[in-house]
Amino acid sequence: MALKSTIFKVDLQIADMDRSYYADHALTIARHPSENDERMMARVLAFALFADAQLAFANGMTTNDEADLWRRDLTGDIELWIDVGQPDEKLLRKASHRSREVVLLSFGRTAETWWSQNRRELEKLANLQVLYLKPEFSQALAGLVERTMRLQCTVQDGQVWLGHEKQTVQLELQVWKRAESSAR
Repeated sequence: MALKSTIFKVDLQIADMDRSYYADHALTIARHPSENDERMMARVLAFALFADAQLAFANGMTTNDEADLWRRDLTGDIELWIDVGQPDEKLLRKASHRSREVVLLSFGRTAETWWSQNRRELEKLANLQVLYLKPEFSQALAGLVERTMRLQCTVQDGQVWLGHEKQTVQLELQVWKRAESSAR
């Protein structure tokens, strides 16, 4: 018998002063049985950092042709493709051809090794941005997980605070690769 996804409800308030974006989002997140709290919260963080009305969770955990999150235009073309973790370099290359912008939020204890092994090929992708979340931050985010969450995310001057009434995690992402402004 196959295991089913666990459903999480997230009320997310975002105050992103760096982008002048302020909004509330009611999210329903299906956590795949093979996904842990750390990865799920990395997806929530990615949503908070790039949120807008069209950003949606996709089936990246179960479908290799999809991102973890994406934003599509009215014609169905992919404007923004977001993955979390350490995906295969070929998947990111394919995503860079299918989308105007690609963002990878890498995290975990093996992320630095993964980056050193894939950096040369990924540097060639002009529309790819790679962000790194240190293990202590991703583990702290996992500590926020509850089946129903009311989270607040504040972004200012590259600093990020994500939390609820009992606990807040302050973190800073490292930029391993910036997308070239002339990309597509």
